[in-house]
Amino acid sequence: MKALIYSAAVLLTSAVLVSASDRRKRPVPQYNQKGELLRPADYREWIFLSAGYGMSYSSGPEGHELFTNAFVQRWAYDEFAKSGRWPERSMFVIDERDASSRGSINQKGHYQTDLVGLVAEVKDSERNADRWAYYAFAADGQTAAAMPKSSCWSCHEAHAAVEHTFVQFYPTLKIIARQYGTYNGSREQITDAKLDAQN
Repeated sequence: MKALIYSAAVLLTSAVLVSASDRRKRPVPQYNQKGELLRPADYREWIFLSAGYGMSYSSGPEGHELFTNAFVQRWAYDEFAKSGRWPERSMFVIDERDASSRGSINQKGHYQTDLVGLVAEVKDSERNADRWAYYAFAADGQTAAAMPKSSCWSCHEAHAAVEHTFVQFYPTLKIIARQYGTYNGSREQITDAKLDAQN
């Protein structure tokens, strides 16, 4: 009897460890009871897509310029590479960091410094009637509520080159999307997006 109980405990422990390992290998969006998105702790280990500096979707006066680093889960990237489309539960994280130009031996150009905030873009039809949703985290924030459609969602709907994603700014993804015919080249036309809040 003791041997049976021991074996069951070992199997249960193994199942928990395998489940945790699977979550690390295939991270998906996690939410709390309020429906807020939980901050993904390991996003810096995901696929790095591209970085921008001082990007703005409006031709208005320039504000504080930041570096933005884009990441997506490795498994979602692998699926995209096979079809040019994003699978359900894909999640992008935009890591926003301050910039500096003079420090140590650097005399020209800019380099990244402190984290300012995170923006997440999630494709989750079970959670979102409009399929895609956007979340803004403070630099040390652990949860974020979905942003209003009038900000990021509407801009991505009008200007994104593949589904709701700005693949036009990710050169390696652009090649894949063109290969599968999912790339909307008209979205490369220069335009001024009117936003209620920058995303």
